[in-house]
Amino acid sequence: MLAPDFELVKSYSGFQDSPSLDVIAIDSRYLLVAAMSGKLTLLDVMTGASVDQRQDHTKYLVKLAAWTEGNSTMIASAGWDAKIIFYRLDIAENTTPRLLPFADLVLPSIPETILFLRSPENANPILLVTRRDSTFLHYYSVDTSEAAGVVLLGQQNLAPHSNAWIAFTPADVQVCPTNPQILAVATSSTPHMKVLIVKLLLPLPHLPSSMRDIGPEPDIVEPSTQSSPGRADLVVADHEERAILVNANTLAPQTAYSTPRIVWRPDGSGVYVSSDDGIVRGIEAKSGRLVVSQEGHEPGSKLRCLWAGHITPNANKQDFAEPREYLISGGFDQKLIVWQVPHA
Repeated sequence: MLAPDFELVKSYSGFQDSPSLDVIAIDSRYLLVAAMSGKLTLLDVMTGASVDQRQDHTKYLVKLAAWTEGNSTMIASAGWDAKIIFYRLDIAENTTPRLLPFADLVLPSIPETILFLRSPENANPILLVTRRDSTFLHYYSVDTSEAAGVVLLGQQNLAPHSNAWIAFTPADVQVCPTNPQILAVATSSTPHMKVLIVKLLLPLPHLPSSMRDIGPEPDIVEPSTQSSPGRADLVVADHEERAILVNANTLAPQTAYSTPRIVWRPDGSGVYVSSDDGIVRGIEAKSGRLVVSQEGHEPGSKLRCLWAGHITPNANKQDFAEPREYLISGGFDQKLIVWQVPHA
């Protein structure tokens, strides 16, 4: 493994009252940090100061998502209080940004992950939500106008023909970097994690509610009537089944307390997944084959952090002038390993 020399630029401490559970960057200047206490903190990385804090969640704040248009950013925060809270964040010169809540969504169970997607119809934001003990992807339209609020557009079942009460939970989802209509899903399945590569069946808001769940091909489905609900449901299930392009067992061991993580390779050719045995596994996207098993962490250590992308290690050296593909993994062994991916 060839790793670049990373320079420690700055460490921030003392601004949180509990462990940090998620972080996202806003406008290249701010960090939004979610805490186990339910607190949300906006940190200015130029000054190192906290410019705003909110305590709207009563339990663990586990996931953040952001949607930026111009100087305005919409934030969604998901917590173990079974709520998703939406904020407006306006960043303008000579003003102090503030997190302004404008809507909340109360769920029937704890959210596992959230992700903003772009509607193929009008480019507006759609929030994808997965929940514990549910095999569905739930799609919500979100309008910063308080009159419109948050509306459930539809859902997509990732186990449409399963007879099990709960087959798995979609625990982590990531959009393909080269095709925004393709989603990678890491599941909560035990004893081993499953990976699904699926086509997003994003609902179109103009459709009648009886047809929204089937995605972008509504012409093949008849609206449900008293005489044909079973047939309509079966057609929808078949459509959802065809949207599952890959269903693979990763052989990555898990328990009910694991935290699955998945990241795409930057060229969209495959994904990496976490594990509870210290091994990072690479899955080919088109086939679901296990093609890489990276062993560098302590055997049996739980891996919880993954990142994949391009890095220019040292622009001052001619040999490293071009960006290289890297994988970064972190686990309970307190190691952060930087892997350089060999050229194909």
